[in-house]
Amino acid sequence: MLRFVEVKLPRRRFLHLAAGAAALPAAPRIARAQTYPSRPVRLIVPLAPAGASDITARLIGQWLSERLGQQFVIDNRSGGGGTIGTEAVVRAPADGYTLLLVGAFNAVNATFYNKLNYNFIRDIAPVASIIRTPFVMAVNPTVPAKTVPEFIAYAKTSPGKINYASAGTGTSTHLTGELFKMMAGVDIVHVPYRGGGPAFNDLLAGQVQVMFPTIVSSIGYIRAGRLRALAVTTATRSDALPDIPTVGEFLPGYEGSNWYGLGVPKATPAEIVNKLNKEVNAALDDPKMKARLADLGGTPLPGSPVQFGKLIAEETEKWGKVVRFTGSNAD
Repeated sequence: MLRFVEVKLPRRRFLHLAAGAAALPAAPRIARAQTYPSRPVRLIVPLAPAGASDITARLIGQWLSERLGQQFVIDNRSGGGGTIGTEAVVRAPADGYTLLLVGAFNAVNATFYNKLNYNFIRDIAPVASIIRTPFVMAVNPTVPAKTVPEFIAYAKTSPGKINYASAGTGTSTHLTGELFKMMAGVDIVHVPYRGGGPAFNDLLAGQVQVMFPTIVSSIGYIRAGRLRALAVTTATRSDALPDIPTVGEFLPGYEGSNWYGLGVPKATPAEIVNKLNKEVNAALDDPKMKARLADLGGTPLPGSPVQFGKLIAEETEKWGKVVRFTGSNAD
């Protein structure tokens, strides 16, 4: 099954980060916006606990609880690569009391799953983007290439002989690698593992040669010299690895990253969407929140609901091309 999921963070790292953590008359609409929320709000995270998605949700949930005076309760509903939790929000009342942590996995699932019971872009309204986190192209030090162009040249002289690891078929670490294969025109072999831990073990041991993990999960190995970082995958360089170039500096247009934001059922009143968007953007402007997000290796991603919707549409189209390139689909 193709799943766009994240590498779980080490328990100590997770605990450290988590601790930080419209047809109505005008008058009733204004009153409703002023009184929202009047009871606890559920924020459904469609992935398992202990990853960047969970930490992001808890940080934003805590902020919204403090700012809006009601508890924003995190509800982890993993399964189906994020489809189970997403469908729960699609079927929920459109009253602002059920939110969804949206991520790149939603953009992937739109193409990969042939029989989804919803259309994500049609059924979920974007509220606010929160964070974008890069991956890093990391190789075992035995690989002779020290730059992306050298790696591409090396791969082209050894087609089908270089293996790249991922945390599983359809995960972020898989599709970021497939995007690289597609744009670089190289034949490297995908080796899926049951999670990021086993994949890292074989990468460190030299059983596989390259991987595209998150910065937060790999930076310790990079700083210790156990892995060599060739490039980061975002459009701009990462503050965590400022001397490491981007893949796009050598493959123009390449960009692969994880990102998270908030969504709600489509018919949720615009005044509630705008209120939540305002508070999320306030959080992203807060120095302490910026520091928490930096701990995840990411950067704040402020913007309007319209801008977030544009990002979702663009990512859905991009990852759709990558999924079709892999030739894999779920029934």
